[in-house]
Amino acid sequence: MVTRLDRKLANIRAGRYTRADFVIADAKDSDVGAGVTATGFDYSVKPPRRRSRQEFIAQIEAIIKQDIVDIMLVSQSNLELLDERAAFSGSEMKPAIRGNLETMCWGAVRHGTYTQTASLPFRDANLTRAIANYPTHGTDLALYSVSFSNDVELDLRALNAFAEFRAEAARTGFKYFYEVFNPSVDLGFSREQIGEFVNDNIIKSLASVPKAERPLFLKTPYNGPKALDELASFDSELIIGVLGGGAGTTRDTFELVAQSERYGARLALFGRKINLAEAPLQLIVLMRAVADGTIAPEEAVRAYHGELQKLGLTPNRPLADDRVITEEVLTSAAAKAA
Repeated sequence: MVTRLDRKLANIRAGRYTRADFVIADAKDSDVGAGVTATGFDYSVKPPRRRSRQEFIAQIEAIIKQDIVDIMLVSQSNLELLDERAAFSGSEMKPAIRGNLETMCWGAVRHGTYTQTASLPFRDANLTRAIANYPTHGTDLALYSVSFSNDVELDLRALNAFAEFRAEAARTGFKYFYEVFNPSVDLGFSREQIGEFVNDNIIKSLASVPKAERPLFLKTPYNGPKALDELASFDSELIIGVLGGGAGTTRDTFELVAQSERYGARLALFGRKINLAEAPLQLIVLMRAVADGTIAPEEAVRAYHGELQKLGLTPNRPLADDRVITEEVLTSAAAKAA
């Protein structure tokens, strides 16, 4: 089945990109790195409480039925539950699984100290099983992530693990998208240097990868306009996406969509920014509108609070606070655009 993602990527690669082709992905794979706290909150009850796993699955189903998001990224076990419920039946949304998870992403484990050391590669997804019944069940798309630490031994280990994954993906017929995080430990770099370090490692790590094994697209932190433009301008064969990072304010969410599209990204994959929102479905509608350019980020925040009021939901922050950009990397470009 041809998915909406397939058509959008084809348009981008053929040089026919319009803002309608900007890809929005929902990262509902948080259980792989966080455990009980991964499911977010049900704000329809007072006081809000954590969702159970089954309620989390129901939330994912609602987003699939809404049919705005282009990719739904989940853990392999949760994809099985969704398939049992025929959640993707007849949908043009592309399911994907988390193919691995760097240890830097285990930071949400309560009382854990994993983020205090450099990240290590870890993989437990079973690609053969995931693709066994595709396309009726399962998927043929995975996310593979890497973190470089400026340490020869650790980075060599990460690159070897990446090569092993690519070989297995090729054997099983799996496609993948490639996520490169910022370093998980402080290397003493400025924001600009981090962007340059990550960009160079992305290009270097793909230099020997033949076309048959290259990722469908990239996913990397937004390190500011200069870094994103440099990466997007370097190779027209690479489709660049940005990850969402922390929950932030609602303005942070919409601003990141707008800025990433403006400076060359063609995809946004947000996890906590959607999962921790008071009204995820309404947020997604407005994310799409911001990506399409039909509404500005600040106006979208006001519209979102209007939706919360209609639903009778108490916002996590007053409108005045939620309109503020709190992520430092977004502030300078926003000021320049204003």
